Parts: sequence; structure tokens; C-alpha cells
Amino acid sequence: MTHRVLIVGGGIAGLALARLLARDGAAVEVIERDDVPRTAGAGLYLPGNAVRALRALGVEPQGCEIPRQRFCDHRGRLLCEVDVARLWAGVGPCLATHRADLHALLLEAAGDVPIRRGLTVERIAGPAVGLSDGSGGDYDLVVGADGIHSGVRALVFGPAAVPRLVGQTGRRFLAPRPPGVTTWSVMLGRDATFLTMPLDEEWAYCYWDGTSAAAFAAPAPALLAGAGEVHVAPIEEVSLDTWVRDRVVLIGDAAHATSPNMAQGAAMALEDALVLAATLREIGSVPGALAAFESARRPRTDWVRAQTHRRDRTRTLPPVVRNGVLRLAGRRIFRANYRPLLAELT
Repeated sequence: MTHRVLIVGGGIAGLALARLLARDGAAVEVIERDDVPRTAGAGLYLPGNAVRALRALGVEPQGCEIPRQRFCDHRGRLLCEVDVARLWAGVGPCLATHRADLHALLLEAAGDVPIRRGLTVERIAGPAVGLSDGSGGDYDLVVGADGIHSGVRALVFGPAAVPRLVGQTGRRFLAPRPPGVTTWSVMLGRDATFLTMPLDEEWAYCYWDGTSAAAFAAPAPALLAGAGEVHVAPIEEVSLDTWVRDRVVLIGDAAHATSPNMAQGAAMALEDALVLAATLREIGSVPGALAAFESARRPRTDWVRAQTHRRDRTRTLPPVVRNGVLRLAGRRIFRANYRPLLAELT
């Protein structure tokens, strides 16, 4: 592959793709708007398909293995428990990890690919790209891997291609890990959620949305009391008719961000990188490869979006109804949510 490629965004999707394309012989450059790597969110849950994708990149993630997921009411009473180690058997373990640790692994994997920080794209006109420092060049392919508020998407797809608020505000933080936090566990209140998972022996990752956390049982009060910096942001999703325009393609959250309840953001970004690299390798022609990429990825990312909508509707049911549904059919619903994602990428 001799393509000259500009990847806009040095996060999970961008760094994964940079490794793959450089390994295939492309001339790859990465630009990133942040001057230093960001660690917003602090923790990250990697389901089995995310770990499988990382291993396909040649990266072995480290983290706290999550054997099961527990769904409880706001008082901590168990509604259902899912054996995720069994569900993802043969695919990969489920891991909780520090976001910064995963980013460091992907940076190392990118090797000698040049990464220029503190830059944004100001202009894309055919093959010509202009950057915010006045530099630029001609590229065979421009990849928008610059997240949910993608500058590439705004430039190329227009002002209508904006994220949509889903009506939730997420709060993410790390706190000292209480002894009882041993696996992924969520408490569900009335229009509110409090999630915890262990990252290592010392730290737990927490996610909370809703109007108040006061009603949640232990360990929520202790975790809130020990919270470090809390990252607060509205939850948004991105839904586009196409991710491709001429020689520009969007991947990861820039193309198909969703509510986090499926925990598939990192997995979908990594899978995008693997499939895009494969189509460029197999087809060669950039227009043909981009068309094949979108055709291959759409069913999978559309499935994830549909499941996030279903799960969001379920969790906003009246608590007595929602809790009854989870007690009776929670495990079956969970397995159905993820079943297509067990399959290998095509």
C-alpha cells in the first residue's frame, strides 16, 4: 500500500488505524487537537470483542478481569446476574482498565508514525488539506477519527451532521476501591444509574447519571465521598446516512457514537480500524475500499445503536415494571443484546 493518509484524531480509533496502515506500508500522519493525551472518563470497560480486536492489532491489554455483571435495584438488591466470562468464551475476556493505560499501549503500538499535537483541520478540498498552523498537503485518504464532536465531520458533512442529545448527563470518576467492589455492578433507580467496577487493587471506576445519587445504597455513598475529579458531560449519539464523502471517511465515535450502556464505544472504534485497513489492503482503490468498509460495518454499528435504544427504554420504565422484567428475563435479554457481536469480523 502506497497511499498517503492523514488520520485526524489520536484516540483509540486513530492510533489503532495508524498502526495497521503503517504496517501495510502506507505513509501515515496523525494530527491531534489536544496538546497532551486526554484521560477523560478515567476508566474503561472492554467487553470480549474489544479485547479480541486489540489482540488482532498485536496489543495485549492489561486490566482487572470482569467475570460477571450484576444488575441491582437502587437499594442494592440483586435483579439478575450475567456470567460474561461464559458469554464471551472463545472471544476474549472482559476487562476493566485505566483509559490512560490503554492509550499508552496504543501509542506504543503506533511506533514511528508521526503524531502532531495541537492541530486541527481547517480546510478539505479534494486531496488538499489545510491545517490550523498554516501547513497542509495532498492526501489520498483523510480519516476523521476525532470523536463525537468531529471537526472533520463538520467540515465535510456540514452543520446538520451534529450529535444528538439523548437526555442523560454522565458523571465519571475514580475513587478508592471498597472491599465489596469485586466486579461490574450497576444499581438502577428511578431515571438514575450508578455503576461501579474495579480497575485494580486500589481503584474503582464509577459512572453515575440521573438527578441524584443520594438514594443509592452502599457502596455508592463511600465512593462518592472518595471521588477524585468528576468528569461531567451530556450523553450524545451520532447517526449519519453515510460516513464517506469522496476520499474522506469517518470512524469510531465521529461516525456512530451511542449511549454508553452497551460499553461498545472502544470495541466499535477498534473494529472500524481493522475493517478499514483490511478493505484498503484487499481492494487498493480508495473509493472502492471506503464503500466496502461502510457496507461491512453498517449492520454491526446499527445493531449496537438499536440495542442502546432498547436498553435505554427498558431502564426508564417505571421501576416496578423494569425490575420485574430484569428478574424474569434479564439474562436472556442481555445475551440477545450481544449475540451478533460474538461473531468474527468479516
